[in-house]
Amino acid sequence: MSERPLPARGRPAPVPDRDSAAWWERLARHEFAVQRCGSCGAARFPPRAFCPECRGEGGDWEPVEPVGTVESWIVNHQAFGFGGAEPYVVVMVRLAAVPGCFAYGNWRGDREPRGGEAVLGVYTRVDQELSLLDWRPAG
Repeated sequence: MSERPLPARGRPAPVPDRDSAAWWERLARHEFAVQRCGSCGAARFPPRAFCPECRGEGGDWEPVEPVGTVESWIVNHQAFGFGGAEPYVVVMVRLAAVPGCFAYGNWRGDREPRGGEAVLGVYTRVDQELSLLDWRPAG
């Protein structure tokens, strides 16, 4: 997967919390992972302390391929976050590893996305400690 440097100066950065800190650390190493419940085995994303299926606590991280399908997208015409030049497209991706869950990121295709289109996650390095997961067409 490709890596595209992105200047972080003057832009807001994500603030990891108790549930997401380990995920951001993995993403900085260019590893996409979901949590798997230690009690019932259900996969979940985004990371959280309790399983939405059985309400069990904890779980293990499971590396998975960052692949999925475009569920929806928006064209943003206002500068915000790590978008870069405006307008830019943000996609909502249904994860193949956890079909009931979604991940969001910038679109790195050379055209507008299509609903149901297969996509692949690409890592965008912001600085030494921060990488973002963006999406491009799989084919």
